[in-house]
Amino acid sequence: MNASATSTFKYALEKKTPRTGPGGITRGASVHEFPASIGIAGVSMRLEPGAMRELHWHANAAEWAYVITGTLRTTILHPDGQSYIDTFTPGDAWYFPKGYGHAIQNIGDQDAHFILIFDNGDFSEDHTFSITDFIAHVPPAIAAQNLGITVEEVALLPKGEAYFAKSAVPSIGSTIATPRPVPSLTTMHRYPLEAQQPRVIPGGGTQKLVTSREFPISQTISGSILELQPGALRELHWHPNADEWQYFLSGQAEITVFLAEGQAITEQFEAGDIGYVPMGAGHYIKNTGQNVCKILIGFNSGEYQSLDLSRWLASNPNDLLAGNFSIPDTLVSKFPQQNAFINPGRA
Repeated sequence: MNASATSTFKYALEKKTPRTGPGGITRGASVHEFPASIGIAGVSMRLEPGAMRELHWHANAAEWAYVITGTLRTTILHPDGQSYIDTFTPGDAWYFPKGYGHAIQNIGDQDAHFILIFDNGDFSEDHTFSITDFIAHVPPAIAAQNLGITVEEVALLPKGEAYFAKSAVPSIGSTIATPRPVPSLTTMHRYPLEAQQPRVIPGGGTQKLVTSREFPISQTISGSILELQPGALRELHWHPNADEWQYFLSGQAEITVFLAEGQAITEQFEAGDIGYVPMGAGHYIKNTGQNVCKILIGFNSGEYQSLDLSRWLASNPNDLLAGNFSIPDTLVSKFPQQNAFINPGRA
């Protein structure tokens, strides 16, 4: 773990100056902008109706996404020649393995906003392989032969990377553009996370979680939606197999990241901020606001693992705990007797 007490585990992503293009806006944070984020990079992207993130691929990172608003269509090509087209609505997640060619288009009549999570902290959304950039940088005769058009017609194509492209919203009559009604079934690349029955902690909050067990193609990233009631605490815990990346969808929160050897950093978060916790670092999340705090969380492992303090304490004999803390048995008896996960706020 390279972080130190001088590090910051917070980055105000939505306050960053965006990259803009025809119909699109993107804000990204890799380890270069957010040094603590060594294992995961993230992007907040918005598309106007009809706009698309052009056909492209990522050579060094897989992509996991969560849709906040809008209706999106994705296309993807697998190395075996199989292609897939899916429609996504708010609360849906997708996953594209690294190197697979794909595109994203807003096919609705409202702006779309979605969060992208990449399993490589050194990844930058700005450094992707785009189809327009590729074709523009081979000899025109090669492009013409490959596309089956003339050299003169090649001259009509973009002279460089489009990145974003603005197009008409596809016709509702198009079978591939018609949104599904209510999210229900998982496809190869689509998982309806918001439709999942949550884990509920009365008075504390909820968790929705998708791993490679529920979403088999997502081998390198797990995702979660955590909701905390006012005053509630996602208890002290750590993840032994993955870094944790957070995007704050709503509300306010406090997080302390414990780095061992007496080092700990406490940060305050609000909607639009992102946070990061290195693998194995102890931490908690407390809702410090008056409203529900909703957090999108990504882990750079297809398997979710967590060691919660309450479960750990409950698994040890009381005499061992009394000796560990140098306290009487009567105080140890007040410790948690089972896994809490989320502690409700105190009145």
